[in-house]
Formats: sequence, structure tokens, C-alpha cells
Amino acid sequence: MSETETKTLETADIMRVMELLPHRYPFLMIDRIIEMDGDNSGIGIKNVTINEPQFQGHFPVQPVMPGVLLVEAMAQTAGALCVHSREQDENPALVYFMTIDSCKFRKPVVPGDQVHFHVKKVKKRASIWKFEGTAMVDGQKVAEAVFSAMLVDN
Repeated sequence: MSETETKTLETADIMRVMELLPHRYPFLMIDRIIEMDGDNSGIGIKNVTINEPQFQGHFPVQPVMPGVLLVEAMAQTAGALCVHSREQDENPALVYFMTIDSCKFRKPVVPGDQVHFHVKKVKKRASIWKFEGTAMVDGQKVAEAVFSAMLVDN
């Protein structure tokens, strides 16, 4: 890209996210995507609220967002990018989780937090994508993982 060119990033509101992903409440983990650079990178957002069902049991006295749901939200952000990048195809695709590596949880996420899921493509081969993901709250890293997924046509 030359110095005079500007990069245009796409976004996806909740309605667009629901077109890209098959997930629905209570398992849709992202509220919108504020940056989409093809299938290369993106930033998804989750507004964590006390009304979510996981907080009834995790934990009632001290609610904490389960780490596995943070990783799922990273994967949903990446999956939306992959499906969006293939949208010109007639067959809609499903995204299946394949691996999770180098996963670390650094700080609890609690109701009231807004989590930004930064995902970046590491590799793509045929229908398999590998991403690095980082979850951030107020500029602080709360979780990270490397994960892969496969797109399968219906």
C-alpha cells in the first residue's frame, strides 16, 4: 500500500454479526465488530452485563466471565471475518473450532466491562484458518490464545 492510499476497514453491527454467525442468545458472544480487514484481522466487542445466564452460577457472590467464553468470543470474531470474506460464494459456511493453544487468562472480566477481541490471521490453508487472539478491557490484556477453525459448507 502506498503512502497516499488509505485503508478502509469494514464494520458489522449486531444484525450483520447475526447474518455471519449461526450463534444466538445465550451463546452469541459478540455484540458488534468495529474493524474488519478482510479475513486478516478484526476487533469484536462484547458488553458484559449481569443479566447473562452464566453469572447465575459463575459465581453468584462474585460474578466472573468464564474464560472459555472469552476464547469462544475470540473465535466468533474470527469466524465472522472468515465467513464475511467468503460471502460472494453462494453456499453459506459454518465455522467449526479445531484447536486452542497458548491460552492464558490474565485478569478477571466482570459485569460492566467492555471486552475488545483483537484477532489476527496467522495462516490459512484451504478451508482452515489459524488466528491469534487477545481480549482487552480498558487497554489491559485479560486473555489470549492461538486457535484454528475450519469452514464447512452446508
